[in-house]
Amino acid sequence: MAQVISTQQFPYTYEGVDKKGQKVKGRLMAASELAAKADLRKQGVVARKLRKESQLFKGDKKIETSDIALFARQLATMLQAGIPMVQAFEIVGNGHEKPAMQKLLMAIKGDIESGTTLHESLAKHPLYFDDLFVNLVEAGEHAGALETLLDKIATYKEKTEALKKKIKKAMFYPAAVLVVAVVVTLILLIFVIPQFESIFKSFGADLPAFTMMVIGLSKFVQASGIYIGIVVAGCVYAFMYFHKRSRPLRQGIDRALLKAPIIGPLLVKSAIARFARTLSTMFAAGVPLVEALTSVSGATGNIVYQDATLRIRDEVATGLRLQKCMENTGLFPNMVVQMIAVGEESGSLDAMSGKIADFYEADVDAAVDAMSSLMEPLIMAVLGVLVGGMVIAMYLPIFKLGAVV
Repeated sequence: MAQVISTQQFPYTYEGVDKKGQKVKGRLMAASELAAKADLRKQGVVARKLRKESQLFKGDKKIETSDIALFARQLATMLQAGIPMVQAFEIVGNGHEKPAMQKLLMAIKGDIESGTTLHESLAKHPLYFDDLFVNLVEAGEHAGALETLLDKIATYKEKTEALKKKIKKAMFYPAAVLVVAVVVTLILLIFVIPQFESIFKSFGADLPAFTMMVIGLSKFVQASGIYIGIVVAGCVYAFMYFHKRSRPLRQGIDRALLKAPIIGPLLVKSAIARFARTLSTMFAAGVPLVEALTSVSGATGNIVYQDATLRIRDEVATGLRLQKCMENTGLFPNMVVQMIAVGEESGSLDAMSGKIADFYEADVDAAVDAMSSLMEPLIMAVLGVLVGGMVIAMYLPIFKLGAVV
C-alpha cells in the first residue's frame, strides 16, 4: 500500500549557528520537524532550538495586494543583487509575517525547483497573480530582464493600490458617518423617546404635531423594527448575490455610477488612470498591443470601461489605430485621445500613457481631498437635522408648558 505523504506545511522558529559560527534565528515553513532541520542544513545552519509555532490563537491573515507588491519589489531587489531565484524565494518566504503568504511562496518555490518556469508557477495561483502579472513575468523571462520587469510590476501595483485607497477613502467617510447617524437615530427612537412619552402622558395636555409625529415613528420602529431590519438585510444580501452573478446588473450599476453627480467624475478619472497606467506598463515591457489591451480591460475597475477596452482591442486587431478606436467609444476625453495619438506617431506610447496616468492620478487625489472637504459640512448638517430634529420634538411640549406657566 502506497504511503501518503502530507504536503501541508507549518511555521517553525529556530535558533542556531551558521557556517561562520555566528548565531542566527528566524522562521521557516516545513512539513515536519525533520524536514525543517534538513532545510536548515541545506542553508548551512545547525539548529540548536527548533519549535513549531502554535496556530491556535494566530489567525491566517488574508493575502492582500500590498503583500504581492512587496513580494515583487523584494524579489526584483534580490535578483538584481545576483541571488539565485530559489534562494530568493526562501529568504522572502521565511521573512514574511503572514503564514498564508509563506505557504504561497513556498509552493511556488517548490514548483521552480521541479523545473517549472516562474510565470507558469505564478499562473497556478490566479487568485493572487492576475493575467497582467503573469504576462509581464513571462515577457521578462523571454527578454532576460526579469528583475527589471518585476520592478515595473511592483511600481504598477503600488500606484494602482494607492489609487484604490484614495477611492475607498472618498467612499468610506460618508458611509461611516451615515451608519453612525442611523445607529444614533435608532437608539433615540427605541430607548430615549419612549421615556419622554411617559413623561408627556402625565402632563394631560395636547402635544405639538411634530412631537406626535416623532412619537408615532418611535412606536412604529419598536413594533416593526425587527421586520424592517430583516427585510433590509435580505435586500442587501440579494443585491450582493445577484451583483456577483449578473453581468447586466453590474453593467447597469457601473454605468449609473459613472453618471452620478459627485462620485461619477471621480470614478471616470480613476478608470482612465488605471487604463493608462496598465497600458504604459504592458507596452514598456514589450507586450504586443492587442495582447496588452486584454490585461488593460481587467484593470480598469469598471465594467463599462472593461467592455470598451475589449472593443478597442478587437478594432486594433483589424488594423485601426488605437487613437481612433478610443475615440469611437466616446468614453475618453479629447485630451487623452490626442496624447495617445501623439504617442503612436512618435513611437513613445508607453511614455505618453504614463504621463496620462500621472495626470489623472494627481487629479483623483485632488478630487478626493475636495470631495472630503465638501462632504464634511454636508454630513454634519444631515446629522444635525436628524438628531437635532428629534431633540427639538421632545422639548417642544416642555417649552409650551413653560410658556403657559
